[in-house]
Amino acid sequence: MAMLTVRNLDDDLKGRLRLRAGSHGHSMEEEVRQILREALVVEREQGGLGSRVYARILELNGGGELALPARSAPRPAPDFRESGQ
Repeated sequence: MAMLTVRNLDDDLKGRLRLRAGSHGHSMEEEVRQILREALVVEREQGGLGSRVYARILELNGGGELALPARSAPRPAPDFRESGQ
């Protein structure tokens, strides 16, 4: 098992962590482990950046599929040759 030390934790935050751990009936160490576990599980369930962006756009679009524009022929490549050659 890995060990992690958190330095410079302000007193207010430490006090709230102690109270939260006490209300759940376990140590501050166990409370931190559970907080990290929950935070990282949610992150993993959300998927990668592309999946999160797609989900957000669908949410803004009312849940329906996005309408894709019709494809057209690409424009011709520019001619960079100097004139007169």
